[in-house]
Amino acid sequence: MNSILSRIAVVTTGGDCPGLNAAIRAVVRTSIHHGLEIKGIVHGYDGLISGDLIDLKNESVSNIIQRGGTILKTSRSDRFKTDEGMKLAAEQVKSNNIDALVVIGGDGSFRGAEKFSSIHGINVMCIPKTIDNDIFGTDQSIGFDTAVNTVVQAVDKIRDTAASHDRLFFVEVMGRDSGMIALTSGIAVGAEAILIPETDTRVEQLVKILERGWQRKKTSMIVIVAEGDDAGGAYAIAEEVKKRFTGFDTRVSILGHMQRGGSPTSADRVLASRLGFAVIEGLVEGRKNEMVGVINNQIHFTPLSEVVNNRKLIDRSLVTIAHMLSQ
Repeated sequence: MNSILSRIAVVTTGGDCPGLNAAIRAVVRTSIHHGLEIKGIVHGYDGLISGDLIDLKNESVSNIIQRGGTILKTSRSDRFKTDEGMKLAAEQVKSNNIDALVVIGGDGSFRGAEKFSSIHGINVMCIPKTIDNDIFGTDQSIGFDTAVNTVVQAVDKIRDTAASHDRLFFVEVMGRDSGMIALTSGIAVGAEAILIPETDTRVEQLVKILERGWQRKKTSMIVIVAEGDDAGGAYAIAEEVKKRFTGFDTRVSILGHMQRGGSPTSADRVLASRLGFAVIEGLVEGRKNEMVGVINNQIHFTPLSEVVNNRKLIDRSLVTIAHMLSQ
């Protein structure tokens, strides 16, 4: 073990998602295995600024792997974005003799962590979590698999009522800047169309797809819409479509924050456990200022500077698959 490493702290920042507790559990138990003290920071970066730290033991993380949310709470911190806020946070790290900070967060959290590290010289190691799955340096982030399964379960139920009433449903899912939830869940539920920020939405083309389904005597149709789609979201698109397509009664369903809650899937529990374990192993080996991810099912470390300066792109082959299979 690295002799200068004796105490670390873990924090969950930004929006919540399923799998955070599994990651915390892995971080805590791997740290204790290596003889490290482990502190938990409550309420994200705001808690770091105010010094809201608690001791974490093995028993602290018992019976949490199946729970959604985060036992450490989380927040989006405007104070941490300021020079003064970061200075106060750095003072807390140093006064509490913390040798490294483990941040379980997303893109915004990592940008703050990278700046915090470069300005104040604090070792920050990161674990990716976001239901959007848009973080560079990992094939999948914690929370994505559960969110997709939540959408699939909801849309399967919506499809039942849509078929009973000959209805067209526009289902809006989360994804302000990324269409990964919409694209993946849309393929899984056999959606007639999938509208995402990464592609241009043309209402005329969408109407043609729906008319083709009507001619084939479909009894229901589902259109999955990412909230950040360029045409303005499910309600706006549905209104435009209703002017041109009257074959089915049209409804809109906004799934909203239910996608961020619930018990994590087995895939998210295993991913969170792998990443939580790997980040501590990396620290013990002397790694600094990196994010741990999984690429081609192998643990991979990426410098934080690369993570925040690159954007993860959607898999274009999935767009092709979605289009072809909806014919």
